[in-house]
Amino acid sequence: MAVTSKEIGTHTKRTVGPRPLAPVLPNQLRNLAVIVTAILAVLALYVLISASVDWARVRIDDLRYGRPRAMHLDGFVGHGAEALGQPTHFIALNLDRQVMVVEIPGGDPAQVRTFAGPYLFGADEDLTPVLLSLHDVDGDGYNDLLIDVRNERVIYLNRDGSFRLPNAEEQQLLMQEHQP
Repeated sequence: MAVTSKEIGTHTKRTVGPRPLAPVLPNQLRNLAVIVTAILAVLALYVLISASVDWARVRIDDLRYGRPRAMHLDGFVGHGAEALGQPTHFIALNLDRQVMVVEIPGGDPAQVRTFAGPYLFGADEDLTPVLLSLHDVDGDGYNDLLIDVRNERVIYLNRDGSFRLPNAEEQQLLMQEHQP
């Protein structure tokens, strides 16, 4: 409590009043608190936006590829009953992190073939879409099957009416052909 003096006539009267408040924080400490609060707010906003973008990406993939993740592709690869004008139908599945490819040559269900692709490791990899494409990567005139998962590409060569992984010699040739 502060004591102040008032002059009344010739007499001085002392009154007791509230003390002036001293600043709780010095200016430098107050500025630091504002900066830390702003940084925490930006971090919280970043976490919120990241979570929202990831949630939206999963929902879009749900609409596009379903659950389990599946992709369909039709193409002529020279297998089975394609001579009747029907393309071979491919179905790529991500079944609990195991990539599986189903081939229906020429649309003939009696000739269905399946082969296992790569196994996916990591959190939420069961939600990773598997993408298929057909390209003649070795120049033999037959479309080869390419499987793209995340940032990896697996090539299955079209040989003797079926698809198989390239051997060491074929891998070396493919690497030499595709180097810049």
